[in-house]
Amino acid sequence: MSDIEKQKALAAAKEQKHVERQKKIKASVDERVAQATEERGVLVVITGNGKGKSTSGFGTVLRAIGHGQKAGIVQFIKGSKWECGEMNILKQFPIQHHVMGTGFTWETQNSETDLAAAKIAWQKSKEMLSDDSLDIVLLDEMTYMITYGHIDLDEVITVLNNRPKMQHVLITGRACHRRLIELADTVSEVQPIKHAFKAGVKAQKGLDW
Repeated sequence: MSDIEKQKALAAAKEQKHVERQKKIKASVDERVAQATEERGVLVVITGNGKGKSTSGFGTVLRAIGHGQKAGIVQFIKGSKWECGEMNILKQFPIQHHVMGTGFTWETQNSETDLAAAKIAWQKSKEMLSDDSLDIVLLDEMTYMITYGHIDLDEVITVLNNRPKMQHVLITGRACHRRLIELADTVSEVQPIKHAFKAGVKAQKGLDW
């Protein structure tokens, strides 16, 4: 056998192994897909210290709207004057939307104001979480409200458990309480490797907000 023939034989054997490996992978994936038959609302938690949690939540809402579904959004933490690029797009659609309005806690420096605003935002959340016309609800940065004790964790869990069967819920924010993580169907943790802000680069329109 010539060197060229040997190379062709090796290449053919390598390709055959690749095909066999891909067939096994496909069979495994097909089996998992076939077993996933339940249809119901899914609770998703997006937590961690990295950048992109809210962006992921808003992106999922946009996906749902693209399929003709109805959405509700409550933004905790953000102030009413804080421009949100995602909402500049999403507000063009008939969605339910509430902004807590007080801004970051280190800016208000008023716990009573923050608590009152959080309670109103949570009330709006409960209304959305009982509305069976909403296919998906985003509770953006709600984890902070639980950490600060502004809203009751037991009540949050009860409301989530009693929401419409087919309603999806996204919760974003750092340091999500372990009980919410245990309750969730899907949990993603976003971890930072590098961040431009730590190198002195300011938050920039279109990239960070």
